[in-house]
Amino acid sequence: MLTEVTREEIAAQIVRCFDEKKQISLLTQSHPDIELEDAYRIQEKVVTSLTSQGRRVKGYKIGLTSKAMQDMVGSTEPDFAAILDDMFMDEESETPRTDWHTPMVEIEMAFVMKERLQGPGLNVADVIRATDFVLPSIEIVDFRVAMAPGMDVRDTIADLAAVGGVVLGGNPVRLEDIDIRKINGTLAINGEVREQGCADAVLGNPLTAVAWLANKLAAFDVAFEPGDVILSGSFLRALPVEAGDKVVAEFDNGFGRVAINFS
Repeated sequence: MLTEVTREEIAAQIVRCFDEKKQISLLTQSHPDIELEDAYRIQEKVVTSLTSQGRRVKGYKIGLTSKAMQDMVGSTEPDFAAILDDMFMDEESETPRTDWHTPMVEIEMAFVMKERLQGPGLNVADVIRATDFVLPSIEIVDFRVAMAPGMDVRDTIADLAAVGGVVLGGNPVRLEDIDIRKINGTLAINGEVREQGCADAVLGNPLTAVAWLANKLAAFDVAFEPGDVILSGSFLRALPVEAGDKVVAEFDNGFGRVAINFS
């Protein structure tokens, strides 16, 4: 377990990475005694520092929603982080590759809340009642804590679960109009489909992931607020992107598409 002073120092280092476009080494190497609780408390401090600068929390992301990804980083459950308002990007816009560290892209379903939702004890039905609509989305994963051999979930959790940016599509769909478990999606880069899969890869049901997060956040006295955007987790492997790449996520059953370009 780390001291409070050490947590503060690490959080300050991560915050500087946002402005200085630099990375720091693995926390599990520089601080081998770091624990999972330390990582989440560091994340809290990072968010507090960023919001004190004028940014706002506009939602939350869920990561590690597949068993394979959990095993890769030594976790037994998903992870999560806040998403700040300046992380949201316009669909079809261009973003300079130089603005990112080591960007990767994933496709996800974004839940937009119409009611306040706070655990514990929530289930899928509670999520359905509290959701306004869902949107197709691309998450840009990025790393302030540099990827390196030995990286595990403690490194990524402290680093806001590696959230970098979010691109939302413009096709709102009501949950009652689709079976969200059966939505298929593809991830194409420069016109070539690189990954494809089905939403039921997200804990069997993206709704289950959203309920899990709402219950988990109750321990931090945090609730989903109306208008919050909740990324329910990727059901495809994250892919790296470079300058000149055009990224397109397409979903079937009328769920729509969303795109972003790296210049």
